[in-house]
Amino acid sequence: MKGIEKERQMIKEVAAKTAQKVVQPRVEEIDSTGEFPWDLVETFGKQGLLSVLLPEEYGGTNGDLTSFCFVVEEIAKVSGVSSLLILAQGVGTMPIWLGGNPSQQKRYFTQIAEKNSLTAMTLSEHGASLDGTFAEARAERKGGDYLLNGHHSFVTHGSLADLYTVFAATGPDRKTEGISAFVVEKGAPGLRFGPKEETLGMRGTVTTDVIFEDCRLPEANRLGEEGASWEIGMRTLALSKMAAGAQAVGIAQGAIDFAIPYANERVQFGKPISSFQAVQFMIADMATQVEAARALVYKAVAQLDGRVKGAETLAAMAKSYASDVAMRVTTDAVQILGGYGYMKDYPVERMMRDAKVTQIYAGSNQIQRLVVAHQLFQD
Repeated sequence: MKGIEKERQMIKEVAAKTAQKVVQPRVEEIDSTGEFPWDLVETFGKQGLLSVLLPEEYGGTNGDLTSFCFVVEEIAKVSGVSSLLILAQGVGTMPIWLGGNPSQQKRYFTQIAEKNSLTAMTLSEHGASLDGTFAEARAERKGGDYLLNGHHSFVTHGSLADLYTVFAATGPDRKTEGISAFVVEKGAPGLRFGPKEETLGMRGTVTTDVIFEDCRLPEANRLGEEGASWEIGMRTLALSKMAAGAQAVGIAQGAIDFAIPYANERVQFGKPISSFQAVQFMIADMATQVEAARALVYKAVAQLDGRVKGAETLAAMAKSYASDVAMRVTTDAVQILGGYGYMKDYPVERMMRDAKVTQIYAGSNQIQRLVVAHQLFQD
């Protein structure tokens, strides 16, 4: 265990240093222009932060989910959108990690590690349900190939990724037992994209719809057995929940880290505002909430790493709680800064905008509460 903890700490320190030295100077420009930071892709690739989950034999760092969440949190303290780059990469890679055979893993993981190839996962559909009953994307066998048709929404790295891990129904009458996963490579015939979405926060990411129109895929691009990928999708979603939770914790911590020195320096009525009990109570509550969220997130991540039964319920609790905390804490940070908090010259308004989406993606917090309640009543 000491060896594992040492490796995790090393990865965490690399992420923290990269965040301060490389990401911090770029934050304002990225948010202002909304341009995707290709330079950070190169930096993260060199530092091994795009391949934390990959085995060492394929150029990765052999990290676990805890290590991955450490990286996301450290980057998020400085920049939510830069942490989303790593989050989306991990989520896109996870189905290959879970369902890929040795040949597929060697092919795709080597590409990711050596070329900094971006990945994306496509799963969300308009009108689809969590139980797979209404999955609209279809993959139909045509000889030795599959013809993929469907329309997936809100895909991070849409149009940018080199590899898309896609979930589609190959046996629609069998519900969750008819879901298969595939890797679709950039440039595949029949692969196209919707326009880039303009977003409230996370400026600098690219989110689009991904559309498949008779997209022909060789059988070699299927991950695992046909119709056996629902568990892969659910485990990948569990990772995305935990990464979103760690991201939320990081964003909230970044807001506190800015609000405290500001409160010490800002003078009102002849005293720093940190001397006023109202501000002290706000900061104390903010810090307490973030520590509680962090503890819950990493307990859930540890259970997922250990394959503990029922970990998915704790993951749902952690994701919803941490993201709600991020929204409260960043809003309070804006309040502490007063009028300046509302201005783009200070980072807390950006943190508040970035925090909002953590309540929505990786499964909205209302869905997470349904998951928790359903499990509790079952028990």
